[in-house]
Amino acid sequence: MRFADIPGHEDVKARLRDMVDNNRLPHALLLEGPAGCGKYALARALTTYIHCTNRRDGDSCGVCEACRQHASFNHIDTFYSFPVVKKNSKPTVSNDYFDEFKEFIDEEPFMDFSHWLKCLGNDNAQPQIYVEEASALLDRLNLTARQSRFKVVLMWLPERLHASAANKLLKLVEEPSADTLFIMASNKPSDILPTIYSRVQRVGVRRYSDAEVARILINNGIDAPTAESVAILAAGNVNAAMTAIEGNEDNAKLLDLYKELMRKAWTRKVKDLRKWSKDIGELGREGQMRFYTYCSRMTRNNFILNLQQPALAPMDADEATFSSRFSAYITDRNVEGIMQEFDRAVSDTAANGNARIIAFDLAVKMIKWLRK
Repeated sequence: MRFADIPGHEDVKARLRDMVDNNRLPHALLLEGPAGCGKYALARALTTYIHCTNRRDGDSCGVCEACRQHASFNHIDTFYSFPVVKKNSKPTVSNDYFDEFKEFIDEEPFMDFSHWLKCLGNDNAQPQIYVEEASALLDRLNLTARQSRFKVVLMWLPERLHASAANKLLKLVEEPSADTLFIMASNKPSDILPTIYSRVQRVGVRRYSDAEVARILINNGIDAPTAESVAILAAGNVNAAMTAIEGNEDNAKLLDLYKELMRKAWTRKVKDLRKWSKDIGELGREGQMRFYTYCSRMTRNNFILNLQQPALAPMDADEATFSSRFSAYITDRNVEGIMQEFDRAVSDTAANGNARIIAFDLAVKMIKWLRK
């Protein structure tokens, strides 16, 4: 991965390049920003640039031995760390899923987490970076760099570090050996353990503009009118844009569940809502959190529609059709309360609460809020 392979972000590339060229690399660097903006690709390009032995025009050369090894994920001084699920309740580390991860990166350069869940084959789990991973990293980092000046740990989603793993790595992140670098990419830096977060240097990576997303889609063979309309809906997330282009059935399913919730809550059909909560429980924890986040977006957009500002509420055709009538029910009297309920459902689900109880409690509260 070279900087030239990544669309946009010229300011971030220049900053990262300057750190290397002027020997100002921090021992722990965090690239933080919204999902689908290419943070991990930038982290990979930076690592390749660090190890490249023949840098040219502010980029890695792509042909030296180090660059070729990075292209095949075989660089001996680069360690990959990413969230996984346990295999048969056994100690599990990133290397146990390394083949799946390489294939995932090849197919998903913008790192769509929902697709990674499918690669792991367990939608009901919450992937984490476990304490066994921290122990394995400590063992490997005790060895001196073999081929390059620096050993680099490339960590995707440090917010998924289990507390025990984070505590085990804390000393190393705080005071690593002179030849060790941590380069991390995070979608939700607010979820990173504060003791880790306070010890990294942060570089913000902004979301792509709608025009940039459209150009990325066009460069991938999508016609301009479709690319431009999808880019507005994607809100800077290349993964969301790609998903929309593919006609992903998941979005339609989420919309159907949202519509069912609101319609059953308005008509006070508690028995039907109980069945609805059972359906939500079958989504798996990551699917549940994705659904509640989707509900927050739809509720926000419906409120904006109610304020007669449709340009600020990007939706696909099916969402817009439903919202053309439903938006009248999302007002300044209830929008804040409804949004808080969805946020609470996300938090409770992340804390491993009972899925059906969380969903049913939310559904019953919707009866009250919709009648405000």
